[in-house]
Amino acid sequence: MINVKKEGVLLEKSALGFEHVAVINPAVWQSGDDVHLLYRAVRRGNFSTIGYCRLHGPLDVVQRDAVPLIIPQHPYESQGMEDPRVVKIADTYYLSYTAYDGINALGALAVSNDLRNFEKKGIIVPQLCFKRFGELVQSGLKINEKYFREYREYIVRGLPADTMNVWDKNIVFFPERIDGNLAFLHRIRPGIQLVLAKDIPRDLTPEFWEQYLLHFSDQVVMEPLYPHESSYIGGGCPPLLTDEGWLLIYHGVHDGPEGYVYHACAALLDRDNPRREIARLPHPLFSPEAEWEKNGYVKNVVFPTGTAVFGDRLYIYYGAADSRVAVASLSMKELLGALLKSKINR
Repeated sequence: MINVKKEGVLLEKSALGFEHVAVINPAVWQSGDDVHLLYRAVRRGNFSTIGYCRLHGPLDVVQRDAVPLIIPQHPYESQGMEDPRVVKIADTYYLSYTAYDGINALGALAVSNDLRNFEKKGIIVPQLCFKRFGELVQSGLKINEKYFREYREYIVRGLPADTMNVWDKNIVFFPERIDGNLAFLHRIRPGIQLVLAKDIPRDLTPEFWEQYLLHFSDQVVMEPLYPHESSYIGGGCPPLLTDEGWLLIYHGVHDGPEGYVYHACAALLDRDNPRREIARLPHPLFSPEAEWEKNGYVKNVVFPTGTAVFGDRLYIYYGAADSRVAVASLSMKELLGALLKSKINR
């Protein structure tokens, strides 16, 4: 049994112009007893920037900036920078986020040496329309038909599906190199895929992506498996290295009577080969239950994006109802024990 404690709401919108609609989905970096949150701040018009606050301990806010830390500067992010995650590898912070231009939502990268000043590296996922995506991925092994569901939905809604890019979001870097490679998870619905490359973004050329998509089935780490994630899944928090493997807190979504319901979920990936899933909880880690998780800008959402560890206690920071930042905590020992009882037989 995993006892999850809902610690409550940590951050809410303020009167400041850049965050007066919502504050959600923070990137989290822990440095000793300090926890840095780089959160998505939303103003009117669904325009997002990245705000900053610092905690002392897992829950006490001791600093919150009055202006955004990072703002959109390029056409590919003209409608906002959304849902950041952050890791530190050697002396460099890798901040991944979703760049939204009003039509396309694609994973992008910025890097920093001090967690304050960032150099943007641009889009780091494939930029191609559904037609080209289908041509490439259907040249290899048969894949889940749900990968083409969005295309069909766009056609029904009268959207320009033949010219829109395939949305590729939820970029989550591993906090260390794997076999000499930088590694990140990304999400083309409905599954989670893995990218390995020595130099990012330099190695992520159009030729790289063509070969990647021709062998798309080999890139898939996880796909929906249980009822609570039957619609799609996506990366959540940067993986945590444990003695049992990489602990991944991710989100799973199912379509309920009132629409999509987002859950926080947990899995274990192999330390040396993270394409191999070791274990997955057959039930949500936690789900929307409190009023502040069930009602907001989008109903029924818990969307985990970062963690901090204090002793045996894992603190999970998440967006609640697309309106506020909340925190849940649990025992790492209990979670890993439950996962080892839920191994995947493949």
